[in-house]
Amino acid sequence: MTEHVLRAGTTAHGIHEVDVSPERAGWRYSGLAVVALEAGQSHTFATDVHEYLVLPLAGGAVVEVGSERYELAGRDSIFGEVTDYAYVPSQTQVTVTATRDGRFALPYCVAAEQLAPRYCPADEVVTGLRGAGNMSRQVANYAIGNELTTSRLLVCEVLTPGGNWSSYPPHKHDENSETERELEEIYYFEIEADEHGPGMAFHSTYGTAERPIDVAVRVENGDLALVPHGWHGPCVAAPGYTLYYLNVMAGPGDATWLSVDDPCYGWLRGTWDDLDVDPRLPITPKEQ
Repeated sequence: MTEHVLRAGTTAHGIHEVDVSPERAGWRYSGLAVVALEAGQSHTFATDVHEYLVLPLAGGAVVEVGSERYELAGRDSIFGEVTDYAYVPSQTQVTVTATRDGRFALPYCVAAEQLAPRYCPADEVVTGLRGAGNMSRQVANYAIGNELTTSRLLVCEVLTPGGNWSSYPPHKHDENSETERELEEIYYFEIEADEHGPGMAFHSTYGTAERPIDVAVRVENGDLALVPHGWHGPCVAAPGYTLYYLNVMAGPGDATWLSVDDPCYGWLRGTWDDLDVDPRLPITPKEQ
């Protein structure tokens, strides 16, 4: 099932470090681009039928959407910092101009309706700690359960300290019910390297008898995992290396995130009350 893991650089071209359209992913809704811009360099694109976020991974930018102009302060690093960002609707033209050297994630999906563009300040990002013990991780919601309203697009970031299990218990969201929504999901991974090496992590997706899928793979900085259906998790950070991943989700319904745990592992949530949260959390910005 290696078609569900895209290695770093395999979709790169020009300023694009990542360029995964719904068509490239082999599904209908979710997409992701990551562009690298030098200070003063611009990237202009038409959103067509898609809605987007302009989400700085590092650096800042000015985002122009029609008559609107937003100045994004951005951030220095994804490891411990959240950022301001912009929401861009369908049927518009966008120009992103870097105010300092940077890298910018452009998560997107096929929109259900055209909404208004919006500047989103960093203090609207809903952050929190999830899990406990070696299942502890840190979550930042950019388009899930916060002030931003999208038509379908769901976006969050997760930081997992080395040695911890994230996206765990394994869960799925591949059908519509009272407890679940059909959502295609992209995982984009970065790993905080050090003087010893680049670091690594592991990702798993597995299916049901009716819809088999089997992915259990080592991932490195810049890799992506595509989850069209099935149980996904854990994402395991190798000891010594903090794991970052950006999640992009969308499906045929509205922007509602509902998932169900694999019943073999869902009981683990009940153990969290008796465990301490990993003392390495929250991860905070390093002093410059």
